[in-house]
Amino acid sequence: MSTTVRSVAGESLGSAGLAAVVVGSGIAAQRLSPGDVGLQLFENAFATALGLAVLILVFASVSGAHFNPVVTLTDVLLHRRKWSIVGLYLPAQVLGCIGGAVLANVMFGAPAVSWSTTDRNGFPLLLSEVIATAGLILVIFALVRTGRSQLAAPAVGAYIGAAYFFTSSTSFANPAITIGRMFSDTFAGIAPASALPFITAQLVGAGLGWLLVRALFPVPSPQPTTV
Repeated sequence: MSTTVRSVAGESLGSAGLAAVVVGSGIAAQRLSPGDVGLQLFENAFATALGLAVLILVFASVSGAHFNPVVTLTDVLLHRRKWSIVGLYLPAQVLGCIGGAVLANVMFGAPAVSWSTTDRNGFPLLLSEVIATAGLILVIFALVRTGRSQLAAPAVGAYIGAAYFFTSSTSFANPAITIGRMFSDTFAGIAPASALPFITAQLVGAGLGWLLVRALFPVPSPQPTTV
């Protein structure tokens, strides 16, 4: 198997795993803790933080473990990677997240596809997505550009777990997972009408994060990106 095929497969499988963790733990939280939204959120965040860290450790050496279009785009812009990687990784990430969400639905006996009816809109939530995504980009590339990418797995997992609580949007911070979450009308879902504004806010946040990385960490590390 060629390196390119392995990398794309790694991004697809890792993204599917991420969506399965996010959506699946959300469904489990709803069923285990009915009526206690705070506890549901904690269970969802805790599982996501641990699962994301593990997935990064597993796939870092295969694809870089981006699992997120804004991470791939930022990596290309900061480190002058070939733009062809965007054309390969982004579809793999999106399709992987959709597949992972469908898998989570099926594992819990729900319809394979059930469009979410959870509206997530309003300025506070969109601002939260800008901040959450900018922070994620800053965490990842601060480590990469200072030669500490080996710390990315626990750092990114911890950041996302914390951001579930310090942002009102519960920190999607990822266009691919946003699309995947549309396919599950459960705790972690997002209504299709809310997805595009979320993705727009995430792109704005990624741009802000890129500017912060350029300003604070101007000299890139020679090692490849691993997140």
